[in-house]
Order: sequence, then C-alpha cells, then structure tokens
Amino acid sequence: MNAALHTVTLNPALDQTVTLDELRAGGVNLARAAQLNAGGKGVNVASCLADWGHPATVHGLLGQANSRPFEQLFAAKRLPDRMLRLPGDNRVNIKLADLKSGLTTDINLPGLQAAETDLRALAASLAGLGASDCVALAGSLPPGLPPDSLARLCSQLKRQGAWVLLDSSGPALAAALANPPAALPDCVKPNREELEQWAGRPLATLTEIAHCAQDLQRQGIARVVVSLGEQGALLADSDGARLASLPPQRPLSTVGAGDALVAGLMAARQQRLSGDDSLRLAVAFAAAKLQCVGPHLPEPQLIRRLAGEVRLQTLAAA
Repeated sequence: MNAALHTVTLNPALDQTVTLDELRAGGVNLARAAQLNAGGKGVNVASCLADWGHPATVHGLLGQANSRPFEQLFAAKRLPDRMLRLPGDNRVNIKLADLKSGLTTDINLPGLQAAETDLRALAASLAGLGASDCVALAGSLPPGLPPDSLARLCSQLKRQGAWVLLDSSGPALAAALANPPAALPDCVKPNREELEQWAGRPLATLTEIAHCAQDLQRQGIARVVVSLGEQGALLADSDGARLASLPPQRPLSTVGAGDALVAGLMAARQQRLSGDDSLRLAVAFAAAKLQCVGPHLPEPQLIRRLAGEVRLQTLAAA
C-alpha cells in the first residue's frame, strides 16, 4: 500500500508576491503584477503534491479571520482540510520578485498568536496517523509556541510509526535534532544557512557542507538533504554524499522552490524511489517551481524531463 501523505503547518501565511522589472531600494517602484496566494511551507508542499497528482491532507493551525484563500486553495486542489481554526488573522508575507536580477526579497510579518492548548489539540488530531503515513512538519513556529513544539510532534509521530520529514530552522530545528535517536525525523531538509546555524560555524565549501550533513546523518537521521539554490541539492545517507544539479534555470520567481523540493522528496517516498532517484525528482520539482508564481508546479511531463537531466556527483566521504 502506498503511503498516505500529510503536511503540518503551524504558521501559515498569505504570500503577496509583487513582480518588478527591477527593485530600486529607496525609490518608487512600479509593480508589473501582484498575486496573493495561500502559503506557509506545509501548505505549499501539499499544493505542489496535488499538481503532481498526489494530494496530501493538510493539518495545522489556521486563523479564521482571513482563512478564505486557504479554503479556496484546498477546495480547488482537493486537499483534505484538517486544519484547526483559531481566532485571528494569518500573517502576510511580502515577496518582491526582481525580474532583472532573478532575486526575491522577502518581508515576513509576525504570525498568528497560538497557545499550548492549540498545540495539544493539534497533537490529538494527529493521533490517528501511523505506519502507512508520510508526514512533513514544515515551517516556522507562530508566536506563543515553545521552541520544542515541532520536536514534540515529531516524537509523537515517530512513536505512532509514521515516516517524518522535517523542514524548519533556528531553535525549532535545533530542538527537533536534539531528540533521542528513536524520536528523530527520518529526513531533514535545511538550506545552507540553516545548516550553518545549527552547526554553529560557516560551511564555505561543498565538502564542508557534505561532512556536516554526514555528521548529522550518523546521529540517526536516515536522509539529510541540503538545498543549495542554483547549485542544486546535496543528499547524505547511508550510501554517502551526492550533489544533484541542473543547468541554471531562469526563474520567474524563486519563492517556494525549497517547499517544492520537499514535495519532491515526499512524492519520491510515496513512490518508493531510491536515494538517487529521490534526489533527482526533488531537484526537478524545485527547478520546475521556478517557472510558476504561487504554490504551483507546471505539467508533470516537464518535471519528468528535468529529473532525467539531473546530474549526480559523488562527494568525498567525511
């Protein structure tokens, strides 16, 4: 039986993406276009999975006051909605997409205020997940929740037998990675900066990144995937460390590429792909996402073509 896919988003957001010919700091900027999308890491992951043909059930905490865009997305993509509703507004994140440079500037506002009782209610709603389930714990924590919130959810899901992927940063990531071995996630996906923050040192070269990822993998995490932007992504597992890359892609928007990478890893897990093929598919998801504004992927045929073009390079063992 194929694994059922689930995402958990504690800090969802409305992403306001403003497209500019060129961003001029300190000046008046005329937008070419603006688009509002329901987002947050887990929501983005579920949306991309739906475009691949494998919709995930969405769990998490959602503000009632501006929930309509999320509900419209869930309905349009047939995503089973198990989000708990809280009083108040979800945060708004402003994304300034500079077409000339290909860079995106993010302005992220504070999230919905949550409480320990909300976390306990969410944990209770996840109690039925088990060995046939694949769960992505994705994103930051809203104000009011302690740094170990994701660590606690990860520990619970592992006890229940679920396969868990964690994509977070800062104290929330550090707390989850400090869990006992049996409660560690099966896969983590930091980017370079997040891995450096966890390690407490700069990682200037691919070799240093690979060695750090392998150190983390040896602590009990089966797969460590580090997203590296234009360089691709690095996988450390029991077979060693490999870098997957594609020729540079001209992006329409870089927003959500890391979330698409996570969606690719989830899809690969459901399809029972090998480590190498999982990495190929994940990098193809991320590259394809560059052509879309909002939490969407292009046609699956493009993703399959890109996956076939991914180049794998074995890196020196630590």
